[in-house]
Amino acid sequence: MDAQKVFHRGAVASMALLIAWLVAWETVVAPLRPGGSLLALKAVPLLLPLIGAIRRDIYTLQWSSMVILLYFAEGVVRAYSDTGPLSALMAWGEAVLVVVYFTCTLLFLRPYKKAARKMAKELLERVNGTK
Repeated sequence: MDAQKVFHRGAVASMALLIAWLVAWETVVAPLRPGGSLLALKAVPLLLPLIGAIRRDIYTLQWSSMVILLYFAEGVVRAYSDTGPLSALMAWGEAVLVVVYFTCTLLFLRPYKKAARKMAKELLERVNGTK
């Protein structure tokens, strides 16, 4: 299988799993309040980059690779601060899924970035050569 396909599938799968993970964490597994909490809504903003990732939208993958780091920060902070061991475990799981998404996204985008740099360099050489 092509490496690009692997990275794309990894990004899509980790994002989808992260959404399911966050909803399960805040509603069933270890909610802050019995019966679930509204913190499960933090998964809703991830639906937009999931759609973009499925469509292989380069721009969406670029900005989502930065926005996703907010979820990493939340996972690490809650892993250290939540008193319940199950909640702390879920927080570490969130952080791991974010790292997988971030890594797969960067590796998927790498050839596009190289091509853009090459094109910019060629354009600059043309401009400088015509002066």
